[in-house]
Amino acid sequence: MPSLPSGPLKVPGPEGFRGDLLACSPDLLDLTWDQMRTLVVVHEEGTALAAARLLGREQSSVQKQLDILNRNFQSLTGELVVVKQGRGRDLLFTPTGLEVVDRIRSTFSDWLQGIANSRRRLGSSLTVGTTEFTLPFLARVWERVEPELMAREVELKVVHVRTRDFRQRLDSNQVDLLCGGLAAPVGDGPLAPEYDFLEWHREGLALLTNLSVRELPARRVGVERLRNLPLVIPSRGVIADFVERWYGTDFRSHLQVVAEIDDIYYGLALLRSEMTRGCMLCARSIGEAAVEGRLPGGEGFRLVEFADDFDPMLQLVSGVFARKGERDTYDASHPLNVLWEAFREEAASGQPIPL
Repeated sequence: MPSLPSGPLKVPGPEGFRGDLLACSPDLLDLTWDQMRTLVVVHEEGTALAAARLLGREQSSVQKQLDILNRNFQSLTGELVVVKQGRGRDLLFTPTGLEVVDRIRSTFSDWLQGIANSRRRLGSSLTVGTTEFTLPFLARVWERVEPELMAREVELKVVHVRTRDFRQRLDSNQVDLLCGGLAAPVGDGPLAPEYDFLEWHREGLALLTNLSVRELPARRVGVERLRNLPLVIPSRGVIADFVERWYGTDFRSHLQVVAEIDDIYYGLALLRSEMTRGCMLCARSIGEAAVEGRLPGGEGFRLVEFADDFDPMLQLVSGVFARKGERDTYDASHPLNVLWEAFREEAASGQPIPL
């Protein structure tokens, strides 16, 4: 940000920051959170009109805030924050304006995260991340605790998290619990040691295919046969983890990948339309649901099993993840522990996974 207008050098007094704070310019003290938010939205949208639409305001209201910001920051620094460039053109942000936007983003991020942390610590809110296919499991578990937590006015937030992103969401405190899965060796052993993990289901993969029996007569496909099949594979995520561990990170050079997808429903649509003829790797339960017509656009497929010659033999292990040791810092009545125990009871019930 440009320095203040030149003048006699001011040496900080003995009170340091407190003295600076008490002597703070009214132009800075008049800056409001609403003005700061507006400035960031204008920067992202480009114009006052586009920002006004997003904020649900009149353009004149947004422009008035920009005029106030320009006047105040010109007094503070000698430079405007935004400059008009003519009808139909985006506003030009000055160096001062760009730095102010960066500082506002940082300030909002810190405050919002701090508020979320306080709400989490006090148990007034709970954020749970789920993939599309673990959401029904959360819904069934929620029935166990809803009366208690609703009576305590605990706010539940549910966010959609793709499997490939769940570790980042959990590690960055964006969610408190996460329902998801991982690729793990068959048998017992420590799973996700960097998290608290509660397992509820294990299953293998299968191939969902629109190839005819004549094109693919095998009922089971082994590691070598899979190399020669036209495959539809998720670009990232737990299914890709299986493939990487079997064929290496350069698996695309060893397999015939005819399509990479980000969403299983897109894969179903590709196969259903026969724009792609091939086999989609998926969890066995999802393949069964598609074959039985329990997934949209899933009719007309058949399921091909995997043989037992893959190394290592892997299973898709589904469960609930929490940050390591966080639950231990709360008492048993904290919503995080209440919901965790409900997951434990549901997992022990042995009921089938809902799809």
